[in-house]
Amino acid sequence: MRLLLVEDDLKIASFVKKGLEEAGFAVDHTADGEDGLHLALNEPYDAVIIDIMLPKMDGLTLIAELRRHKVNTPVIILSAKRTVDDRIKGLQTGSDDYLTKPFSFSELLARVQALIRRASGASEPTSLTFEDLIVNLITREVRRGDKIIDLQPKEFALLEYLIRNAGRVVSKTMIMEHVWNYDFVPLTNVVEARICILRDKIDKDFEKKLIQTIRGAGYALK
Repeated sequence: MRLLLVEDDLKIASFVKKGLEEAGFAVDHTADGEDGLHLALNEPYDAVIIDIMLPKMDGLTLIAELRRHKVNTPVIILSAKRTVDDRIKGLQTGSDDYLTKPFSFSELLARVQALIRRASGASEPTSLTFEDLIVNLITREVRRGDKIIDLQPKEFALLEYLIRNAGRVVSKTMIMEHVWNYDFVPLTNVVEARICILRDKIDKDFEKKLIQTIRGAGYALK
């Protein structure tokens, strides 16, 4: 899952970005509203986190511009403005959620996950299943048959992306966009390396191999 964080307080931005990456998200960060608008209009994000008080373009204007351009990516506002009127104004502008500073990172993470689940059209699923593979999105437990599989955060994010697109081929570029950072170096073989590790954990002890390489196209769960 790929997120955009638009926050000019670099201390808060660093804290949030690090936490989200540890939770398995790929996170792009910018500190001003104009850059945030450019990225949100031109890159595929699963959700956007926006501060209200931003240089060059304030957060509410940014959100209004996104909606004017028919970009329906879920948006959560982070703001020090705490009044009911401020929250109402933020929601009326087009945001999907509003979290006041200071905030608990665990609450932010839960809200981001909930927004993404709602945007996918699912009724708040807690797990994803393909064949005998089960991925619990809340506990982050992965199980195939009776075997519990231990995954690192990026491995979990990669598997989650594959299982959300089960039956469809996802290219290396698509994986890099959604699992790694926006400025990820495309010549590296990290995708192949992580797929290899994931195969070793998911498929090695089972007769049926779920992770398929589609030559010249990418990967798929089939």
